[in-house]
Amino acid sequence: MDTPHDWITTPVSAELLRGALDVERTEHGVLPHRLPAWARAQNTDEQLAMAESQPSGVRLAFRTRATAVELEALRTKRCYVGAPPRPDGVYDLIVDGRRAGQGSVTGGNVVTVDMMAGTSEDRPGPAGTVRFTGLPDGDKDVEIWLPHNETTELIDLRTDAPVEPARDPGRRVWLHHGSSISHGSDAASPTGIWPALAATLGGVELINLGLAGSALLDPFTARAIRDTTADVISVKIGINLVNMDLMRLRAFGPAVHGFLDTIREGHPTTPLLVVSPILCPIHEDTPGPCAPDFSGLSRGRLKFVAMGDPAERASGKLTLGVIRDELSRIVKQRAADDPNLHYLDGRDLYGEADSAELPLPDDLHPDATTHRRIGERFAQRAFTGDGPFAAAASQGGAE
Repeated sequence: MDTPHDWITTPVSAELLRGALDVERTEHGVLPHRLPAWARAQNTDEQLAMAESQPSGVRLAFRTRATAVELEALRTKRCYVGAPPRPDGVYDLIVDGRRAGQGSVTGGNVVTVDMMAGTSEDRPGPAGTVRFTGLPDGDKDVEIWLPHNETTELIDLRTDAPVEPARDPGRRVWLHHGSSISHGSDAASPTGIWPALAATLGGVELINLGLAGSALLDPFTARAIRDTTADVISVKIGINLVNMDLMRLRAFGPAVHGFLDTIREGHPTTPLLVVSPILCPIHEDTPGPCAPDFSGLSRGRLKFVAMGDPAERASGKLTLGVIRDELSRIVKQRAADDPNLHYLDGRDLYGEADSAELPLPDDLHPDATTHRRIGERFAQRAFTGDGPFAAAASQGGAE
């Protein structure tokens, strides 16, 4: 039986949060957002609205002597008709830089999505509480990383000793933008998504703008990056443009230039790394759109398939191969006048040999083991040696 505690209740505030670009006050508490309010007002896509409200990379950070911590939260969980049940979101407890516990909340709202019909149904539910006990006595730095795959309204933080906002760790800030793979896709927990792993190995503070299904070169996303203080920036471009069949080659190049131009308005000399897609066999040479394949659901497997025709490349349809060639060309062209702009082929993070060893389970998203591999390789290529984000290579600083 747990020892009774004399709880001190602390309302969650922006001062206790890291990794969020905005904090919305709700009837229950606060809702962290990964895009600012003005950008959300320009968005009309439900997928993006869902993705940016899921707090991938967002964490509570505080200093305390507490040995017990509770966080009351209201989650919104999404289920998909015909698909296997999705696991509960996970909260990771980090004490003085080391993981010290994990938990989930129960209850919450449920949104049931029918991908075939294009409809959804909402069912409200109660808030829940995640509790961590047995923390070491004495002053310590505590982080609670929020579930990367559940919209999470934060209600109250309860501890058995006072808390104060964490001290500035003095680390560089890395802002990363990408697709569902950067968002966390099928990672096991919020500190297990590849950007979080890479940030830990690189010794930097993460702001994760990985937006599932929504890395689409939206101008408001570029402006959000432009306006956010960061020491190093990466943008991973490509897979969503293909699997949504959003644009043709004619539009792609100018859109990439415009996206980079906007970022450079606020970060003219910050190290900026453009990352092309990791290997995804279904879309290497076959255009989108991408669609779910429910034929394996009886065996608990959901797959994705490419619906395009390779011959359509001649008319300007995008594949991952086409996108890598164009991104490489654009970065080489711009780097002649922008020495802090760099390119990384995503296949250096996950390529042919990796696909043979660790195939993408649904043909689109990596599993937890592959997230670790991608994170380790990104950290090695970006943050060490002569990598663009190595401390000695950084010339710009926060802007």
